[in-house]
Amino acid sequence: MRYLYGAVILLLTVAVLVFMGQNINSVSVSFLALRLTMPLFLLVVLAYVLGMVTGGSLAGLLRRLFRQVTSGEDLPESKS
Repeated sequence: MRYLYGAVILLLTVAVLVFMGQNINSVSVSFLALRLTMPLFLLVVLAYVLGMVTGGSLAGLLRRLFRQVTSGEDLPESKS
């Protein structure tokens, strides 16, 4: 089984390296007043990492709220 995991990791590493090699063209990204020029593969990696962080944060928040609701704890009140 260890060899299978090693083969899968090697295959994914090769796929990522091929992706990086084929997407070295620069692209411009604009957000509000900010304008960045970067290689396409870097933009994809940054979007992936940002998705992992925001998805993980949302999952943690929902898990905490679910735990509070099921345990009967008081939920934090919103200040309006």
